[in-house]
Amino acid sequence: MGAQMKKQLGFTLIELMIVVAIIGILAAIALPSYNDYLVRGRIPDATSSLATKRVQMEQFFQDNRTYVGAPACNADTAVSKYFDFSCPAAATATTYTLQAQGKGPMTGFAFTINESNAKATTAVPTGWATNASCWIVRKGGEC
Repeated sequence: MGAQMKKQLGFTLIELMIVVAIIGILAAIALPSYNDYLVRGRIPDATSSLATKRVQMEQFFQDNRTYVGAPACNADTAVSKYFDFSCPAAATATTYTLQAQGKGPMTGFAFTINESNAKATTAVPTGWATNASCWIVRKGGEC
């Protein structure tokens, strides 16, 4: 009777290295995509609040025939976890611009809307395209 071969249990070092390499490649692809997904999901926080504040400005104008002193133009840091809202320039009797400025993970983003309902993306982080005529929702500058 010859020597019997013992059956080995477990994985070889090469097999483990291949699994680690595959996990690394998947993570390198998945993490940036997931981060972009999170950012895209936070943008409506700014745009919907700006739209709401615009309605409040128009209601104030209907009642007072001026935008001066409208509460929606006051600095607001509490309504959103990711954006601060304000009027970067004082409202006049017939004009205003509302702005959402990103904070925390949304730092670098800035969206505006004015009395004519002109929407603009005035600032974005590196890698995002700006658009002066709409609120961007994707990295490529799509509205």
